[in-house]
Amino acid sequence: MPRRLALVRVAALALIGCVNAALPATAQTASSAAWPDHPIRVVLPFPPGGPSDIVMRLAADKMQGVLKQPIVIDNKPGAGGNLGSAEVARAAADGYTWLFGPDSLVTVNPHVYRQMPFKVEQLMPVTIATQFNQTLVCNPALGVRTVADLIAKAKSESLAYASGGLGVPGHLSMELLQSMAGFQMRHIPYKGPAPATQDVLGNQVPCGLLAGPTVLPHVRAGKLVALAVSGSRRSPTLPDVPTLAEAGIAGYQADFTLVVFAPRGVAEPIVGRFRQAFVEALSAPDVVEKLRAGDQTVVGSTPAEAAAVLAADSKKWGAVARRIQLGLD
Repeated sequence: MPRRLALVRVAALALIGCVNAALPATAQTASSAAWPDHPIRVVLPFPPGGPSDIVMRLAADKMQGVLKQPIVIDNKPGAGGNLGSAEVARAAADGYTWLFGPDSLVTVNPHVYRQMPFKVEQLMPVTIATQFNQTLVCNPALGVRTVADLIAKAKSESLAYASGGLGVPGHLSMELLQSMAGFQMRHIPYKGPAPATQDVLGNQVPCGLLAGPTVLPHVRAGKLVALAVSGSRRSPTLPDVPTLAEAGIAGYQADFTLVVFAPRGVAEPIVGRFRQAFVEALSAPDVVEKLRAGDQTVVGSTPAEAAAVLAADSKKWGAVARRIQLGLD
């Protein structure tokens, strides 16, 4: 497990709270013992084909054998993930509705959306599933090979970039990059990284800062040029591609994670069983290998560790959003 998670575990305990205080102990016990007795729904607040979709579908196949119930994956895209997240936040705390998506749902969106359809406190972090990069890619037709090339071209002519939506990791990461490097590109938001990638492939938009797992196959096929990755270290699947800091943007770092959330109030035994089944599924050697090939590193944190990391990242991205004056309706 990454050292970062171990360092912040203690700080998280106060963030977890007493999630079952409102339920009688006997009711909790009976409900937990019977769970699950019908299909379990996992809401993904982005379209199919993105990182959360890839990871959850790999996990679901194995979880169903353990939990003895179908895992129904329900893609509910819109508003940077807010629509699907709000649906889970309002769901019954019975263990049959879960949320899976990027950390930005609670670390970025509350700072950039003027009106949030849910409160972060309505969602309880269950586990950090994986860590991944955003990858800065361009269509080969643009003729750029490095970050320096792109910056110079953007300063001399009007260019656009694609992201998976307003306020999502790629958007905020690109705005941070432009702020730090002193250039501007017009933002073209999509409803998820997969459709954004398709338009960069088609050269409708020349570049994008998009989830590594989504663009990786196209980089390998030579259909996209990878200029840099956003995180603190290079991707093991793209070892020749520098980080943005290595590419000349000193101090730049933007690591992201995929997280499982539950509606606040789900009984601890149910949370524990779901988390165990999920983490065991991701830890299977064949799944680990598939995720690594897609630039995903399995984490499998505890709820406390997840809460602490999310709190720290919320503070970081809140400061970034204020600095670049990013506000969305």
